[in-house]
Amino acid sequence: MKLLLMFLFFVPLVLADLQLGFYNSTCPQAESIIRAVVQKRFKSDPSITAALLRMHFHDCFVRGCDASILIDSTKNASSEKAAGPNLTVRGFEIIDEAKASLERQCPSIVSCADIITLATKDAVVLAGGPNYAVPTGRRDGLVSNELDVNLPGPTDTIPQAFDAFTAKGLTLNDMVTLLGAHTVGVAHCGFFRDRLFNFQGTGAPDPSMDPILRARLIRICGTRSRPLSKDPTAFLDQNTSFIFDNQYYNQLLMKRGIMQIDQELSLDGSTSGIVSSFGSDGAGFLTKFANAMVKLGSIEVLVGNAGEIRKNCGVFNPPV
Repeated sequence: MKLLLMFLFFVPLVLADLQLGFYNSTCPQAESIIRAVVQKRFKSDPSITAALLRMHFHDCFVRGCDASILIDSTKNASSEKAAGPNLTVRGFEIIDEAKASLERQCPSIVSCADIITLATKDAVVLAGGPNYAVPTGRRDGLVSNELDVNLPGPTDTIPQAFDAFTAKGLTLNDMVTLLGAHTVGVAHCGFFRDRLFNFQGTGAPDPSMDPILRARLIRICGTRSRPLSKDPTAFLDQNTSFIFDNQYYNQLLMKRGIMQIDQELSLDGSTSGIVSSFGSDGAGFLTKFANAMVKLGSIEVLVGNAGEIRKNCGVFNPPV
C-alpha cells in the first residue's frame, strides 16, 4: 500500500457557533481519547473509515449533526437506526467505546455528536486522507424517528441528489466532493444489481458501465437477488479500495462507477467537469474534501443549552 502525504487544513476559529478546542478546559484529553479508540480499531479493520464516514453523513443529513442516528429503538418507538438506509450503517460500538472512556475521564462533558465528527476525521487521516481541524461544541439531539430518514439514494439522478444537498445548505461542488468518500467502502449488490442485468427496466445492462467491470461484478454478485444479510458487496473504488485518495474519480472517468449515482457524476454536464478536475488533481480534492467535511459537520448543529450531553450514546438521558 503506497504512502500518501497527509495535509493539515485550517478552518476559522468559530464556525456556526462551534469552536476549535471547545474542550480544552473542560476535558483536555477528549480528542486524544477518541483518536486512540479509532487507531486501535483501524489497525485490525481499516474498513472503519468508510463505516464512520457513512454514519456521519447519515446523521447530519436527517436532523443535523446531533447523534440522533445512535439512539436505539424501543418497543414503543422506532429510531433512525430502524430506517432502511441505516440498516447497513455500522461502527456504533466504536462510538460507544470512546464515550465510555470519556465518561470515565470527564463525565457528561463530551457530546456523542462531537465523538462521531472527531472519530470520522481520525479515520480519514488513518486511511491517508486530509488531516483537518474539527470545530466542536455540538450537543446531542432529543429526537430520533425512523420516519424522519429521507436520504439521497444510489439510483438518484444528479438533480434529485442535488436537491437533497441544497436543502442542507451544501453546493454542487460540495456534493461531488463529499461523494468522493466513496473512494473507500463497499456497496451491497442489491444497490446496483439492476445495472448488471435490467437497467431501468430495459432488460439490458447499463451501457455506461465498463463491460469488464460488469463481468467482475456478476461473478461477485451472482444472478439472483439475496436478503441484505446475505447480499455480497463490491468495493466502490476498484483500484485503491482502502486508501483515501482521488482514484474514485478516475474510476468514474473509465466508466467503472459501481452505483448509478456515482457514474452519473461523470456523465451529467453539471458535474463532469468537477470529476475530471479531481481526477487530475489529488491534492486539490483533499483540500476541498477537508473543507466540505467541516461544512457538513456544521449542519443544523445544536449548541449552547439546546439538546443534551448524553451519558449513553444509544439512549436519551432520563428526565431530571
